[in-house]
Order: sequence, then structure tokens, then C-alpha cells
Amino acid sequence: MKIINTADTRRALPFDRLIPALEQMFISGCEVPLRHTHALHETPQESPMTVLIMPAWQRDRYLGIKTVNIYPGNAARGLPGLYSTYLLYDAKTGEPLALIDGNEITSRRTAAASALAASYLAPAAARSLLVVGCGRVGSLIPEAYRTVRSIERVIVWDRDARASTSLAETLRTQGFDAGVAADLVGAVSEADIVSCATLATEPLIPGSALRACSHLDLIGSFTPQMREADDACFSNARLFIDTQEALQKSGELLGPMSRGVFAAGDVAADLADLVNGRVPGRGDSAGRTVFKAVGTALEDLAAAALVYESTT
Repeated sequence: MKIINTADTRRALPFDRLIPALEQMFISGCEVPLRHTHALHETPQESPMTVLIMPAWQRDRYLGIKTVNIYPGNAARGLPGLYSTYLLYDAKTGEPLALIDGNEITSRRTAAASALAASYLAPAAARSLLVVGCGRVGSLIPEAYRTVRSIERVIVWDRDARASTSLAETLRTQGFDAGVAADLVGAVSEADIVSCATLATEPLIPGSALRACSHLDLIGSFTPQMREADDACFSNARLFIDTQEALQKSGELLGPMSRGVFAAGDVAADLADLVNGRVPGRGDSAGRTVFKAVGTALEDLAAAALVYESTT
């Protein structure tokens, strides 16, 4: 069994290769059981801790299992809020093939999936991007989006002003015209694309501030208790999801549905529908689009296969 470290995993997953790999996996498909979600013991002094177990397989290729440990309280310790590992097996024999850095797989496939959706949903002429949340995933969003849209101006916002400043500086070295949002609501009103990658439990994005033809990308809410957007974000917009599991897991969707803002049947399509051409994306039509992702083991398997095949 190979052990593939962080640097080698990152090098094997450039977005110009990863985004097409995800698209191809959504076209070909694989077996993806519902993820296992386990809440760990918590104390009044600590934020809730969660363990996710995410398997996926293609019968004639690979079997993969990702384990994710989510510890929101780690921010106070100066540590990442998420750690994960990925085990890849030969699906025909069960032989272990590789232990891969799950943090790199998770963050890069998450950004890549949002960019894949944006390639169908974001305005073709989009040039400005607002990134809300400057953690591991948020820091990758501009690079991923630049693969599918001609992004020039990037504004970043985070509750931690130091994180915002640091990311803006890094993005400038990557050739972006980058800055820090002085006012989040004002920044929302000026962006062609708004992408949120936070662990927020209360809405950050007011729908009243979104531009009429903007694209809203919601990454962070993967439990029923989490939310990044208020109910107005879903009004007068076409709603898309990564997989049907989003309707069962995300507070972003469960909350508004419980209040009658929209119904499950109002979701226009999931990513498999989009990439297989069963439902059209934005096209030349005007209007606002919203994409809600909770992540899927299909994406992890596509990324892990790309890493393994690139390093053997």
C-alpha cells in the first residue's frame, strides 16, 4: 500500500485536471451509500464535534473510504477545523492500494465541484468573485473558479480579519486583483459570484443584497444546524444541488423547506443532471442561480483515483 503525502496529493490535483475528472465521474457514476454522520461527545466548553464516514466504489475499478473529523473548536487552538484520511482499494480484490491525504482531497474536490457547477450556472461574463470564509476551502475557490470563468477581481471576507488579509495577500501573488471586504453586505451587492465556505450556524448572506443575475455558491452547511444564506436568497432564483443527499443533510435547505420557502420539487437539478445534459444550466437566460453542495463520496473517489494514477 502506497502512502501519498500532502505535497504529492496536491501536485496530482491541479484544477484543470480535477474538474474534468469530477465531471467524468458524474457522467459515468458510481455506488455512493449515504454517509455515516456521528456526533461525538461534547461539553459546554466545546463546539460540537462530528465524524463523517464516506464510502464509494465502481465495481470494476476502485473502492474508497474517507473518514473526516470536524472540530470547529480547533480555531481557538490555532488548528484546522477538519482532518481527513482516504483509503483506496482495488474494487475487484479488496487489496489496499493507497493511503492518501484526505485533507487535500476534500478541500480540492470541494472547490472543484463548485467550479464545475459554476461552469454551467455562473454568468459567462462573470469577472468578480466574493469569497466568504478564508479557510482551507475558501482559499482555493478563486483558483478553481479561474479555471472555468475569467475571474479578475476577488474580494474576501472572514470573521477573522487576519485570515482575510492573509488570503488577499496570497491571491495577489497569484495574479488576482484581490482585496478585503470592508462591509460584507456591500461586497455581496457588487459581486457576480458569491461563494461561501464557512461553518456558520446563522445566515451571513442576505438575499436582498444579491445582484439580479448573480450566482450564489453555498459550500459550508453540511448538517441541519448550519446555514450561510437567509431565506430571501432562494426567492426568484433557480436552485441546484450537488446530490439529492443535500435535501436530507443541509440546514441551508431543510430550514427554508420547513417554512414553505420552496419544496424539494422546486430544485431544478443536481450535478449529474447538469453534466449529463438532462437539465440546462444558465445558458443565455438572465436570473439568479443558487448551488448548494454538501459534498459526495463520488467526488472523493474521482480525486483519489486521479492521485493514485498520477503517482504510480
